Amino acid sequence: MSAVRLMLVFLLPIIGGCASHSPAPVEERGGAPAAAKPATQTTVAAPDSRAGYHTVKKGDTLYSIALDNGQDYKDVAGWNNLENPNLIKIGQQLRVTPPDSGAPVAVAKPVTSSAPVEVKQATVPGSTNTETLKREPKGGKLAYSEDALAKARQGEAADKPAEAKSEPKPADAKSLEKPVVAGDDVDWIWPASGKLIAPFAEGGSKGVDIAGKAGDPVLAAASGVVSYAGAGLRGYGNLVVLRHNATYLSVYAHNSKILVKEKQSVTKGQKIAEIGSTDSDSPRLHFEIRRQGKPADPQKFLPAR
Repeated sequence: MSAVRLMLVFLLPIIGGCASHSPAPVEERGGAPAAAKPATQTTVAAPDSRAGYHTVKKGDTLYSIALDNGQDYKDVAGWNNLENPNLIKIGQQLRVTPPDSGAPVAVAKPVTSSAPVEVKQATVPGSTNTETLKREPKGGKLAYSEDALAKARQGEAADKPAEAKSEPKPADAKSLEKPVVAGDDVDWIWPASGKLIAPFAEGGSKGVDIAGKAGDPVLAAASGVVSYAGAGLRGYGNLVVLRHNATYLSVYAHNSKILVKEKQSVTKGQKIAEIGSTDSDSPRLHFEIRRQGKPADPQKFLPAR
């Protein structure tokens, strides 16, 4: 028994020591990562894009971002206070839609409300005795007095020019607004006379390729304004982009020469460039139609050959 007791006395401190050391590392290793994981998850989810914004990715340029959203790159630069359009950073969020503004509503309200207010104010102060005119019959069947008749005739004469002046103003305003908001009415033509060598493909080619010789003319497919002219989009070479209205853009790529400048108005059929092979294996015209920034099949818009 004394030998057994001696062995127990010797083993108990060793067993107790092992039991006391084993839980400590488990608590330290298990506790630290558990606190760190949620922190990394929240930081990754934070930079999601908001509606009307684009998060810059590798390979993006301001020109490509503007084109993909149907905007002028100068407008996008202005909305984001970018002095140099070439200085954008991966992860940066850029506004690609116009900032919210009440300006159009504010402009429209005074145009519709001011005309009737002016007419009413012009006719009421024009008559010195408003109560007498209200009591008189409109047809003048009851002769109130010669003075009353003279005043009534003066009131009628004063009303006519006021109505004549107010009518043309809203008509002129509407006629000026129509060309700006032209909708989908675009009269398209083929921008080059060569044969089609590459069709539009969903998820692939964003337009069509038209064969040609170096120096052949590139024509504006419809009337519009030059939104971009340069070589800032990778893979497009010397590029021209035309804005036709609030909905449609057209794209002309791989040109050898550009013959127009930004903000220049062009007419349908006008020569805007010459066919070339910049960023291409052979001379060709790459042509796109963008509807609100999204590529559309040009053959659905161009006349049949």
